[in-house]
This record gives sequence, C-alpha cells and structure tokens, in this order.
Amino acid sequence: MGNPIQFPAIKPSARSFTPGTYPSTDFESLDGTKTHIRFGNRSVNATLSLSFSNISDGSVVAILVNYNDVNSDWDHVTFDELHGLQGIEDGILKIQVTSGLSSGLKWRYTGPPTVTSTFNGLSNVSCSFVACLDAPI
Repeated sequence: MGNPIQFPAIKPSARSFTPGTYPSTDFESLDGTKTHIRFGNRSVNATLSLSFSNISDGSVVAILVNYNDVNSDWDHVTFDELHGLQGIEDGILKIQVTSGLSSGLKWRYTGPPTVTSTFNGLSNVSCSFVACLDAPI
C-alpha cells in the first residue's frame, strides 16, 4: 500500500486542483432506457498540479528526489500547509484538497516533474498528482 512521503517544503507559485468523480457508468438498452450505476461512495481521480517558478537548483533536486523516493516503492505523497499547500487558507478549498485522503485516497505522481532552466542556477518545475484509492491487500 505504500508509505507516506512528505513533499518538500517549497512554496508553489501556482496550484491547480480538480476534484475527483465518483466511479460510475451508464447503461442504455436497445429501447433507449438508461440506467446509471455508481460503483462506490468515494470520489477518485482528483488531480493536483503544482508549479514552481525560478526556484534554486537545490529545490529542484529536492523535488526530483521526492519523485524518485515515492515511485521507487509505490509510496504516496503527503502535503500540508508547510509542504506544497502554502497559501491555501484553512477552509473549504483546503478541505477539498485534503478530503478523502483520510478515507484511503493517496496522492501519487502522474509522471515525472518537468524542469525548465530559466537562468543560471534557477528553474521552473511543474508536478502533477492524482488521488488514487488502493485496494486492501
């Protein structure tokens, strides 16, 4: 199921969050009758993107090490107000970003971070995450 690994203490320049959806499907019969079936009581596949502008090479390395640590053993990333969620006020948005995580959803990288060098010793980095629900073993 993986262990939690905290995201580095680096403040993002921008953040994008999309709440998840409930797993479901629609069935349509030949006569046009539709049935909607929901397969759970938790939303899944929420996405979170973090962008960092003009951060030091040391901060870039911290993000890349975090990515490698998380993906080496199917671990997951945790965030808090000092680690990736700086700038989100306590309230509904923070609850939305962290909700469901106590019920089994875990943030995982969707792919490797993208690093773009901007100036000597400075880079822009973007990271994307998806909230996954692990099945019990």
